[in-house]
Amino acid sequence: MKPLWLLLKNLLYVIVVPSLVAGWLPLRVFEQPHRLHWPEVLTVQTLASLIVAVLGLGFFLFSAAILALRGAGTPAFFDPTKKLTRRGPYKWVRNPMYLALFALVGGEALLFRSWHIGVYWVFLVCGLHLFVIGYEEGNLRHRFGAIYEDYRRDVPRWFPRKSKPMLETVQPFDARRSGITRSGLRRTR
Repeated sequence: MKPLWLLLKNLLYVIVVPSLVAGWLPLRVFEQPHRLHWPEVLTVQTLASLIVAVLGLGFFLFSAAILALRGAGTPAFFDPTKKLTRRGPYKWVRNPMYLALFALVGGEALLFRSWHIGVYWVFLVCGLHLFVIGYEEGNLRHRFGAIYEDYRRDVPRWFPRKSKPMLETVQPFDARRSGITRSGLRRTR
């Protein structure tokens, strides 16, 4: 039952977040539906904005799937993953899902030629940047310790690049439990 519940939670997140952040908010709140106009002819700008938006949505779904499968949890901050994920897009950039949302909303702003959605995009980028710095990184540092510090040092926050070779951080050595004394000799019982 647990894998099915995990799948349902992730599906709910993947449906609700892009629908709200990239659909309802920019199209209903920041831009009035009667002012939106679909491009009448297919121009290079229209095609480019559609490609950016579709790639953003695809990248969001792919990143969410990797996080769910490898991290054993959901992308939601109130139901976080159990493991730190360094696979797929997470080995190139620490926040690929946020970058995908930025691409999706940016593609919408270009497609509809809407400066209202463009302003919303700027606030979205700034707000998520402050959320990542103010809450998410501290929470991950607290939950994963030195392993997250190695990851943070090796993988950039926003601008993708090839990551440095992964360091293997091990749990702190506890000499009391292992039975080894300060001199390096094993205690006998």
